Amino acid sequence: MATLETIRVTTRRGIEGDAFVGGSGPDLVFFHGAGGVTADDPLVKELAESFTVHAPVWPGFGPDDTETSIEDMLDFTLHGWDLVDAFALQDLPIVVGHSMGAMIAAEMASVARNDLAKLVLLTPAGMWIDAEPTPDLFAMLPFEMAEVLFHDPVLGEKLMTGGADFTDNDALTTFMVANARRMGTAGKILFPIPNRRLSKRIHRIGVPTLVVGGASDGLVPPVYIDLWRDSVAGSSTHMIEAAGHMLHLEQPAATATAILNFLSP
Repeated sequence: MATLETIRVTTRRGIEGDAFVGGSGPDLVFFHGAGGVTADDPLVKELAESFTVHAPVWPGFGPDDTETSIEDMLDFTLHGWDLVDAFALQDLPIVVGHSMGAMIAAEMASVARNDLAKLVLLTPAGMWIDAEPTPDLFAMLPFEMAEVLFHDPVLGEKLMTGGADFTDNDALTTFMVANARRMGTAGKILFPIPNRRLSKRIHRIGVPTLVVGGASDGLVPPVYIDLWRDSVAGSSTHMIEAAGHMLHLEQPAATATAILNFLSP
């Protein structure tokens, strides 16, 4: 399987951060969600078998990241485009986003509707249904999140923690600090609810779009995937069985297959 290397990226605004890059083929940019991303992310590695993958780390998600200038949805959207520019890609990129990253990718496609080749949104945040409100992750303890985010909560807890032994106080402290940093950054656009009026702009998306959901997703349930399909003209959807919100970790091969089938000429 392809190996991704870590590079440092500096945007035109002067914001530095890590990105994981590897593979071969057409350029694909992967925007992670609130859970972060690593060079060993199974979906990213699967995609790197067919694409040259660029997976940047959002400000606030790096291990020693103290960047605080990204404060709202517009900042995230423009920073996303600044990252694409920093990669100096030869062609219009394919953009794949997960959850919060999908929300940002959809905003990017809404404000610059002709600057992407294709768009893939994995369990995307950003839409809101009054009759089907999404759970408040920010009110949950880490062990409670697994019930909402995964089809298999036992496996999910292991995937979330990297197998850390929480009877070890140092391991528990390290996880809690990193998780608090990630959630604090994500909260800038997801708290108290993930509704930044994307629905007012989503009609502007003008590229072929695939929306992928997890059949057991407790955070962005299937009714939201239907809403995305109905809101993005010409979009298609695909449901991954035996997968929750973190489908890229639970079912990376099935998720990659869905993406590859959509992106195939």
